[in-house]
Amino acid sequence: MDNNCSFLKEQSGTISILEEFSPIPLFKMNKVGLMNRVDTKYLFSFRKIPDLLNSLAGKYQVMEIDQFRVFPYNTIYLDTADYISFYQHVTGKLERFKIRYRKYVNSGVSYLEIKKKTIKGRTVKRRIPNSFDSGKFDPQAVCFIEGNTLFDHKLLNPVLTSNFCRTTLVGLKSNERITLDFNISFTDFNNNGIGLPYLAIAELKKDGFSRASDFSEAMKNLNIRPTGFSKYCTGSVLLHEMPKMNLLKPRLMLLNKIQNEYDRSFSS
Repeated sequence: MDNNCSFLKEQSGTISILEEFSPIPLFKMNKVGLMNRVDTKYLFSFRKIPDLLNSLAGKYQVMEIDQFRVFPYNTIYLDTADYISFYQHVTGKLERFKIRYRKYVNSGVSYLEIKKKTIKGRTVKRRIPNSFDSGKFDPQAVCFIEGNTLFDHKLLNPVLTSNFCRTTLVGLKSNERITLDFNISFTDFNNNGIGLPYLAIAELKKDGFSRASDFSEAMKNLNIRPTGFSKYCTGSVLLHEMPKMNLLKPRLMLLNKIQNEYDRSFSS
């Protein structure tokens, strides 16, 4: 295990537990692409991951590529100078957009992605192969952004980078996908950075709003409740002053509670 997430084998046993799951190769993931879906997120202590995975073994498959089951991701978020995307999210605007570049670090493959939250609460994601390595939009990116959002590409700038590790589970009998993120860090473009080693983020992605699933039942048994969360908004607030940032105070309090739980388990 030699990718950037290999430290987890020694730190928590997460990798060894994932080896108990049957693998699903990347080419079969299209059946659960769920580009038009309902998302449910959960925040909890990183140290609960082994208990969660143990409860899911035999009910889910794990995505595997080249014998890896945990992968490093890099994301660059784009916004306007007055942070329209951030403002729309924290104020709960029902139809809003998030624009980002996501790189799969192991393969070097990069996508330009647009996530739209609809007035019905669904998440619609569109993406194209594209890279921001040059620091500017190419003609394909310009057409994609202006054809799928209300943004003028000239007003968009990179504002935040997120790095994290992810494993992806797929239901054996259910049409659902679960992403599990950890080792999360944020960096802005003024070289400010922060790491959240105590935090894990799980996201259940389904066709509909029903929470009836082995995963949601496992989370309930671990006393982990669903909550709204945005990496972009949270990372931005943790690094500098943002408009309407007081609206995220409940999320910051939850992060503090999770960190305290993590620290207690570490010292016990």
